[in-house]
Amino acid sequence: MAPKKAKRRQQQGEGGSSNVFSMFEQSQIQEYKEAFTIIDQNRDGIISKDDLRDVLATMGQLNVKNEELEAMVKEASGPINFTVFLTMFGEKLKGADPEDVIVSAFKVLDPEATGFIKKELLDELLTTQCDRFTPEEMTNLWAAFPPDVAGNVDYKNICYVITHGEEKEEE
Repeated sequence: MAPKKAKRRQQQGEGGSSNVFSMFEQSQIQEYKEAFTIIDQNRDGIISKDDLRDVLATMGQLNVKNEELEAMVKEASGPINFTVFLTMFGEKLKGADPEDVIVSAFKVLDPEATGFIKKELLDELLTTQCDRFTPEEMTNLWAAFPPDVAGNVDYKNICYVITHGEEKEEE
């Protein structure tokens, strides 16, 4: 019996990292795999400081400091293979509330249930309440989720991206 218990413990320990695959839909895993492949510039199965430097250079960021790259790599507990990469994303998303909870919070600001709220209202709330957004964070928000011509923001799309990490396909 002892060998079975030891084997069971070993499987549970190793299985901890494989559970990360159950956190994502298959399509999300495929998208993360594609991103991992792009970042892994030398195709050795590990994201290194040099890989990060190279991929950032392809995006126009040429003067990234060594310390910044080292800090990025050190966010992982060891070499960044695909499972570790996926685990890192899982940990970042783990703290987010479920999509329906976030949507419900926005619905308080949308009494007519239109699915939209005014940019000005969201701007005011995010810059004056609780953990206030900086001007740079607001610029990034509006770049990622631009309001329509009437100044309305699609909060359901914001909620989807917060919980899924990608923009919904228009149907």
